[in-house]
Amino acid sequence: MHPFELPDDAKSRALERRGAVHVFASIDPRQTALVVIDMQNYFVAPGYMGEVPMARRIVPAINRLAAALRGAGGSVVWVQTSATRALQDWPVLYGSLLTKVRQERRRAELDESHGGFALFPLLDVGADDGRVTKTHYSAFIQGSSQIETRLRDSGVDTLLIAGTATNVCCESSARDAMMRNFKVTMVSDACAAQSDQMHAVGLLGFYSSFGDVLTVDEVIAGLTAPSATVGR
Repeated sequence: MHPFELPDDAKSRALERRGAVHVFASIDPRQTALVVIDMQNYFVAPGYMGEVPMARRIVPAINRLAAALRGAGGSVVWVQTSATRALQDWPVLYGSLLTKVRQERRRAELDESHGGFALFPLLDVGADDGRVTKTHYSAFIQGSSQIETRLRDSGVDTLLIAGTATNVCCESSARDAMMRNFKVTMVSDACAAQSDQMHAVGLLGFYSSFGDVLTVDEVIAGLTAPSATVGR
Protein backbone atom coordinates (compact mmCIF):
# COMPACT_ATOMS: atom_id res chain seq x y z
CA MET A 1 0.00 0.00 0.00
CA HIS A 2 1.07 3.59 -0.45
CA PRO A 3 2.98 5.06 2.49
CA PHE A 4 0.86 7.94 3.76
CA GLU A 5 0.49 9.91 6.95
CA LEU A 6 -1.32 13.19 7.39
CA PRO A 7 1.36 15.87 7.83
CA ASP A 8 1.38 17.99 10.97
CA ASP A 9 0.62 21.20 9.10
CA ALA A 10 -2.50 19.66 7.54
CA LYS A 11 -3.64 18.51 10.99
CA SER A 12 -3.00 21.94 12.44
CA ARG A 13 -5.06 23.65 9.75
CA ALA A 14 -7.86 21.13 10.23
CA LEU A 15 -7.82 21.70 13.99
CA GLU A 16 -8.08 25.46 13.47
CA ARG A 17 -10.78 25.16 10.82
CA ARG A 18 -12.94 22.40 12.31
CA GLY A 19 -11.95 22.14 15.94
CA ALA A 20 -10.79 18.53 15.53
CA VAL A 21 -8.18 16.65 13.52
CA HIS A 22 -10.72 13.92 12.70
CA VAL A 23 -14.34 15.05 12.66
CA PHE A 24 -15.78 11.69 11.54
CA ALA A 25 -13.75 9.38 13.80
CA SER A 26 -16.92 8.05 15.49
CA ILE A 27 -19.12 6.17 13.01
CA ASP A 28 -22.69 4.91 13.38
CA PRO A 29 -22.64 1.81 11.15
CA ARG A 30 -26.43 1.84 10.71
CA GLN A 31 -26.11 5.06 8.70
CA THR A 32 -22.83 4.21 6.96
CA ALA A 33 -21.91 2.72 3.60
CA LEU A 34 -18.51 1.66 2.34
CA VAL A 35 -18.45 2.83 -1.29
CA VAL A 36 -15.82 0.88 -3.23
CA ILE A 37 -14.91 2.64 -6.45
CA ASP A 38 -13.78 0.94 -9.68
CA MET A 39 -12.14 -2.20 -8.30
CA GLN A 40 -12.76 -3.80 -11.69
CA ASN A 41 -10.46 -5.96 -13.76
CA TYR A 42 -9.84 -2.99 -16.08
CA PHE A 43 -8.24 -1.03 -13.24
CA VAL A 44 -6.86 -3.86 -11.08
CA ALA A 45 -5.86 -6.88 -13.16
CA PRO A 46 -2.55 -6.97 -15.07
CA GLY A 47 -2.61 -6.22 -18.79
CA TYR A 48 -5.53 -3.82 -19.01
CA MET A 49 -5.01 -0.26 -20.23
CA GLY A 50 -6.32 1.25 -16.99
CA GLU A 51 -4.23 -0.94 -14.68
CA VAL A 52 -3.29 0.59 -11.33
CA PRO A 53 -0.79 -1.96 -9.95
CA MET A 54 -1.14 -0.77 -6.35
CA ALA A 55 -4.87 -1.54 -6.50
CA ARG A 56 -4.09 -5.23 -6.13
CA ARG A 57 -2.28 -4.47 -2.86
CA ILE A 58 -5.35 -2.86 -1.25
CA VAL A 59 -7.70 -5.80 -1.88
CA PRO A 60 -7.14 -7.35 1.61
CA ALA A 61 -7.73 -3.97 3.27
CA ILE A 62 -10.98 -3.45 1.40
CA ASN A 63 -12.15 -6.97 2.23
CA ARG A 64 -11.32 -6.47 5.92
CA LEU A 65 -13.12 -3.13 6.10
CA ALA A 66 -16.16 -4.46 4.24
CA ALA A 67 -16.43 -7.43 6.62
CA ALA A 68 -16.10 -5.20 9.68
CA LEU A 69 -18.77 -2.77 8.50
CA ARG A 70 -21.19 -5.53 7.53
CA GLY A 71 -20.66 -7.15 10.92
CA ALA A 72 -21.45 -3.87 12.66
CA GLY A 73 -24.68 -3.39 10.70
CA GLY A 74 -23.46 -1.15 7.89
CA SER A 75 -23.62 -1.60 4.13
CA VAL A 76 -21.22 -2.01 1.22
CA VAL A 77 -21.72 -0.67 -2.31
CA TRP A 78 -19.51 -1.68 -5.25
CA VAL A 79 -19.32 0.97 -7.97
CA GLN A 80 -18.28 0.01 -11.51
CA THR A 81 -17.47 2.30 -14.43
CA SER A 82 -19.27 1.50 -17.67
CA ALA A 83 -18.25 2.69 -21.13
CA THR A 84 -21.09 0.93 -22.94
CA ARG A 85 -22.59 4.29 -23.99
CA ALA A 86 -19.37 6.27 -23.69
CA LEU A 87 -19.63 8.41 -26.82
CA GLN A 88 -23.18 9.49 -25.93
CA ASP A 89 -22.64 9.86 -22.16
CA TRP A 90 -19.26 11.60 -22.11
CA PRO A 91 -18.09 12.83 -25.53
CA VAL A 92 -15.61 15.35 -24.09
CA LEU A 93 -13.53 12.61 -22.44
CA TYR A 94 -13.77 10.09 -25.25
CA GLY A 95 -13.68 12.57 -28.11
CA SER A 96 -11.12 15.11 -26.89
CA LEU A 97 -9.10 13.92 -23.89
CA LEU A 98 -8.07 10.49 -25.15
CA THR A 99 -6.29 9.49 -28.33
CA LYS A 100 -8.36 7.46 -30.76
CA VAL A 101 -6.47 4.30 -29.87
CA ARG A 102 -6.93 4.82 -26.14
CA GLN A 103 -10.60 5.78 -26.32
CA GLU A 104 -11.37 2.74 -28.46
CA ARG A 105 -9.56 0.42 -26.07
CA ARG A 106 -11.19 1.99 -23.00
CA ARG A 107 -14.63 1.71 -24.57
CA ALA A 108 -13.98 -1.94 -25.44
CA GLU A 109 -12.51 -3.01 -22.10
CA LEU A 110 -15.09 -1.18 -19.98
CA ASP A 111 -18.07 -2.33 -22.00
CA GLU A 112 -20.45 -4.18 -19.70
CA SER A 113 -20.09 -7.31 -21.85
CA HIS A 114 -16.29 -7.36 -21.47
CA GLY A 115 -14.29 -9.06 -18.71
CA GLY A 116 -12.69 -5.72 -17.87
CA PHE A 117 -15.99 -4.45 -16.49
CA ALA A 118 -16.21 -7.24 -13.90
CA LEU A 119 -15.09 -6.80 -10.30
CA PHE A 120 -11.63 -8.18 -9.51
CA PRO A 121 -12.18 -11.81 -8.45
CA LEU A 122 -10.26 -11.62 -5.14
CA LEU A 123 -12.73 -9.12 -3.71
CA ASP A 124 -15.16 -10.51 -1.12
CA VAL A 125 -18.49 -9.30 -2.50
CA GLY A 126 -21.38 -10.06 -0.16
CA ALA A 127 -24.68 -11.42 -1.40
CA ASP A 128 -26.52 -8.42 0.06
CA ASP A 129 -24.03 -5.77 -1.06
CA GLY A 130 -25.17 -3.04 -3.42
CA ARG A 131 -23.97 -2.74 -7.01
CA VAL A 132 -23.99 0.55 -8.92
CA THR A 133 -22.85 1.43 -12.42
CA LYS A 134 -21.46 4.89 -13.17
CA THR A 135 -20.57 6.62 -16.42
CA HIS A 136 -18.28 9.43 -15.21
CA TYR A 137 -15.32 9.67 -12.85
CA SER A 138 -17.61 10.78 -10.02
CA ALA A 139 -20.44 8.48 -9.03
CA PHE A 140 -22.28 11.44 -7.49
CA ILE A 141 -22.29 13.96 -10.30
CA GLN A 142 -25.60 14.53 -12.04
CA GLY A 143 -26.42 11.79 -14.55
CA SER A 144 -23.54 9.48 -13.63
CA SER A 145 -25.36 6.91 -11.48
CA GLN A 146 -28.30 6.24 -9.17
CA ILE A 147 -26.12 5.91 -6.08
CA GLU A 148 -27.40 8.95 -4.20
CA THR A 149 -31.03 7.90 -4.44
CA ARG A 150 -30.21 4.37 -3.32
CA LEU A 151 -28.17 5.55 -0.36
CA ARG A 152 -30.81 8.07 0.74
CA ASP A 153 -33.50 5.41 0.51
CA SER A 154 -31.41 3.20 2.80
CA GLY A 155 -31.00 5.94 5.42
CA VAL A 156 -27.28 6.38 4.77
CA ASP A 157 -25.68 9.74 5.53
CA THR A 158 -22.06 8.69 6.11
CA LEU A 159 -19.69 7.33 3.45
CA LEU A 160 -16.34 5.58 3.52
CA ILE A 161 -14.59 5.83 0.16
CA ALA A 162 -12.19 3.11 -1.01
CA GLY A 163 -10.90 1.90 -4.37
CA THR A 164 -9.02 3.38 -7.29
CA ALA A 165 -7.73 5.76 -8.40
CA THR A 166 -7.35 7.84 -5.26
CA ASN A 167 -6.91 11.15 -7.07
CA VAL A 168 -9.43 10.58 -9.86
CA CYS A 169 -12.62 8.57 -9.35
CA CYS A 170 -12.28 8.17 -5.56
CA GLU A 171 -11.53 11.83 -4.89
CA SER A 172 -14.09 13.20 -7.35
CA SER A 173 -16.80 10.91 -5.96
CA ALA A 174 -15.86 11.85 -2.39
CA ARG A 175 -15.90 15.59 -3.11
CA ASP A 176 -19.23 15.47 -4.91
CA ALA A 177 -20.77 13.31 -2.17
CA MET A 178 -19.76 15.88 0.45
CA MET A 179 -21.33 18.62 -1.67
CA ARG A 180 -24.50 16.53 -1.74
CA ASN A 181 -24.36 16.72 2.09
CA PHE A 182 -22.96 13.30 2.98
CA LYS A 183 -20.37 12.95 5.74
CA VAL A 184 -17.43 11.52 3.82
CA THR A 185 -14.16 9.85 4.82
CA MET A 186 -11.52 8.64 2.38
CA VAL A 187 -9.82 5.50 3.72
CA SER A 188 -6.14 6.10 3.00
CA ASP A 189 -4.86 2.51 2.98
CA ALA A 190 -7.89 1.22 1.07
CA CYS A 191 -7.30 3.55 -1.90
CA ALA A 192 -4.69 3.29 -4.66
CA ALA A 193 -3.24 5.52 -7.37
CA GLN A 194 -0.55 5.38 -10.05
CA SER A 195 2.08 6.82 -7.69
CA ASP A 196 2.64 7.69 -4.04
CA GLN A 197 2.58 11.38 -4.99
CA MET A 198 -0.78 11.17 -6.78
CA HIS A 199 -2.21 9.24 -3.83
CA ALA A 200 -1.03 11.85 -1.34
CA VAL A 201 -2.21 14.80 -3.45
CA GLY A 202 -5.69 13.30 -3.75
CA LEU A 203 -6.03 12.64 -0.02
CA LEU A 204 -4.60 15.98 1.11
CA GLY A 205 -6.74 17.99 -1.29
CA PHE A 206 -9.85 16.23 -0.03
CA TYR A 207 -8.88 16.50 3.64
CA SER A 208 -8.23 20.22 3.39
CA SER A 209 -11.84 21.22 2.73
CA PHE A 210 -14.16 18.29 2.05
CA GLY A 211 -14.01 15.62 4.73
CA ASP A 212 -11.87 13.26 6.73
CA VAL A 213 -9.04 10.83 6.00
CA LEU A 214 -8.65 7.73 8.19
CA THR A 215 -6.94 4.35 7.95
CA VAL A 216 -8.79 1.03 7.96
CA ASP A 217 -7.74 0.45 11.57
CA GLU A 218 -8.97 3.90 12.58
CA VAL A 219 -12.34 3.35 10.87
CA ILE A 220 -12.83 -0.03 12.51
CA ALA A 221 -11.89 1.40 15.91
CA GLY A 222 -14.46 4.16 15.38
CA LEU A 223 -17.39 1.88 14.58
CA THR A 224 -19.87 2.24 17.40
CA ALA A 225 -22.61 -0.16 18.44
CA PRO A 226 -26.11 1.10 17.53
CA SER A 227 -27.10 1.33 21.21
CA ALA A 228 -24.19 3.66 21.88
CA THR A 229 -25.14 6.12 19.17
CA VAL A 230 -28.79 6.78 20.02
CA GLY A 231 -29.23 10.48 20.65
CA ARG A 232 -25.72 11.30 19.49
